[in-house]
Amino acid sequence: MKTPATTTLLHTDATSSVCTEQLARFFPDAKAARVRAVLRPLRSGADQMRESVVVEFASAKRAIFSSRLPLEFDDRVRISDAEGNAECDATVVALQYHDGEKAVAVQFADKQIFWVKRP
Repeated sequence: MKTPATTTLLHTDATSSVCTEQLARFFPDAKAARVRAVLRPLRSGADQMRESVVVEFASAKRAIFSSRLPLEFDDRVRISDAEGNAECDATVVALQYHDGEKAVAVQFADKQIFWVKRP
């Protein structure tokens, strides 16, 4: 996927973090996953900001991943598969901070997401 030169694209580590594991405990339907995705905030002023993330836990309604973006509770984001073929909007429903890391849980808007395949 090509991004404009003005886009900020951050990459997160692909290893599972303690922070995301702690957050996943609050969502028992979320199972371990390892899916690359692209995250984009939908708030004003964040048009060119994107982050490459690894969805570490997922269900048909939610995804949990580490993020460096300045996300807050109730922020709207757009999440897509790494190839940019499937995307949907989601809302931040939980944040977990641990040792300088931040885990984010988002709930998908209005539909189930099947491109987040679990092992």
